[in-house]
Amino acid sequence: MGSILVNMGRFNAGFVPVLRKQLPGEELVSWPEEQPDLEPEILATLSVVGESEEGVATALRPTVKWVHVLGAGIDAFPLDQLGDRLLTCSKGSTSVPIAEYVLAVMLAYEKQLPEQWLSAPPPEWNMPQGGQLGGLAGATLGLVGVGAIGTEVAKRALAFDMKVVATRRSSSPMPLPDIRSGTLEDVLVEADHLVITAPATPATYHLIGEDTLKLVKPGVHLVNIARGPLVDSDALMAALDDGRVARASLDVAEGEPLPAGHPLYSHPGVRLTPHLSNSSSRTANRTVQIFTENLARFRAGQQLQGLVDPAVGY
Repeated sequence: MGSILVNMGRFNAGFVPVLRKQLPGEELVSWPEEQPDLEPEILATLSVVGESEEGVATALRPTVKWVHVLGAGIDAFPLDQLGDRLLTCSKGSTSVPIAEYVLAVMLAYEKQLPEQWLSAPPPEWNMPQGGQLGGLAGATLGLVGVGAIGTEVAKRALAFDMKVVATRRSSSPMPLPDIRSGTLEDVLVEADHLVITAPATPATYHLIGEDTLKLVKPGVHLVNIARGPLVDSDALMAALDDGRVARASLDVAEGEPLPAGHPLYSHPGVRLTPHLSNSSSRTANRTVQIFTENLARFRAGQQLQGLVDPAVGY
């Protein structure tokens, strides 16, 4: 039984103890802190944009047969150095907390929160400040991408009596019967809340950009919890300035972390969070659980779950 090399950069402290608790019989090596001369069979990594690409490449020892990314996105993984190794990821491990985040920002937009919180007596009681509040019931959710996250977002949106129209790369049936399949143009034209959940690949780079933003319903609320490069920041700022996009709720951005003074920090139409929509007290356990289940399959020579196709990038 070979050792497992664990390389997660600044996240080692959070994930390694969980791994050791769930896999007490395995030899887990937190690299590069421990035993840099070992010959691992498996690499468990968390490939983070701008942080661990070089470390992952160095950790891909010749003995490594299988790599598992403890996360859903593999856009920062050095695929050109993978060779013929198996690559899997923890698809779906954070879909529930991310979907809850999406519902939270949609409700915050419609109910004008925190703008309606009081710190002093208002001019009038029983009257919203700044116009009538909105609601999700009857509004249209437009999904760009319907994987595990998109499915969980749709499930919650349908419970709020929203209409859901979605576009996806695959031709497979929608995961829920009440999701209407449409083209990207259908989604852009109809959406009151446009939610980006597609994977980051060369094909989706700046998918939401100058041309596509010309098609959106005026006053749309755009939510991006996927990856920053799916949305052209300059085109988005222009659409915010002329009112095509009423608000952009962004948990991701191009070039994370954004430098001080970046206009997304100060634009009045932007609500920006630092890539935390996956945060939950259950995230680490669920993410590691997917890996441990795959480890049992790997040891038994069975088909692995969450397989990544390097050719398409997810």
